[in-house]
Amino acid sequence: MRAIVCSELGPPERLKLETLSDVLPGPGQVLVAVEAAGVNFPDTLIIEGKYQIKPEVPFSPGGELSGVVKCVGADVEGFAPGDPVMAMTAYGAFREEVVVNASVLMKRPTSMDAVVAAGFTMTYGTSMHALKQRAGLRPGETLLVLGAGGGVGLAAVEIGKAIGARVIAAASSAEKLAAARAAGADELVNYSEQSLKDRVKELTGGSGADVVYDPVGGELFEQALRATAWEGRVLVVGFASGMIPKPPVNLALLKGCSIVGVFFGGFHARQPDDNRRNFDELFEFHKAGLLKPLIDHTMPLERAAEALRLVSERKVIGKIVLLMGNAER
Repeated sequence: MRAIVCSELGPPERLKLETLSDVLPGPGQVLVAVEAAGVNFPDTLIIEGKYQIKPEVPFSPGGELSGVVKCVGADVEGFAPGDPVMAMTAYGAFREEVVVNASVLMKRPTSMDAVVAAGFTMTYGTSMHALKQRAGLRPGETLLVLGAGGGVGLAAVEIGKAIGARVIAAASSAEKLAAARAAGADELVNYSEQSLKDRVKELTGGSGADVVYDPVGGELFEQALRATAWEGRVLVVGFASGMIPKPPVNLALLKGCSIVGVFFGGFHARQPDDNRRNFDELFEFHKAGLLKPLIDHTMPLERAAEALRLVSERKVIGKIVLLMGNAER
């Protein structure tokens, strides 16, 4: 089988396409013939050794996939050869076949094709966990989403609207904001052209946002914190800007607000039942047409390094998905 292999930590250009021996599942495991794999910002960090999860080299990057069950190991129940499935894997998805623990597999809903399913688990799972368990977002509240043109940002916009919030989408370009508007955002802020803090204050009549969803970090974090409402919740989702912010924490005191960490990988591992319930709800949202994942474009497996570079440079609107065949979608 073909696989993208990281043999030494570094930039995407060091990755290689290799042919590996076939693998078989052990007890509690499933062998999946991968049809497609989502590309995410954490993938760009894992290959450089900059993420919380640090697999030993050599390994294949890729944190989510969709495919078809090829065979199952001993003690596996609920899955059989031929079942369409999807999974979040942390790493290992950029290969034509992968062995995963049955506990991380989900049956692919009939409302999703393989490409949509491949780009769904990490972005929508992260945003659902953030807004539901960490922020407790309520109908009628105002949600500010930074990086609203990226995968997790667009997912947060859609989920926020499905919950019943008023959504302010903030991004760095008109093109990204157009995608956020199409996803249901009520208001738009271009923070490359105007003050994020001032515009959010203006849009909320001076009160600020009840919940801030921030996958960007950097200097925008403090602006968003200053635009947070009394008893607001500021979600620390990631640092796509490349800079971890150091905000004056007296602002949290003065606003009575909470700065809340979001680590979906930890939640996924520690609270599997809650995670399953989240996805049951997400699948219902998708079936009802409330979630319409935006696939920027697809690429064949051999272009994985290019896909990762585009994600790291924040040049993607929505998601890039790798296809295991040679033909692009």
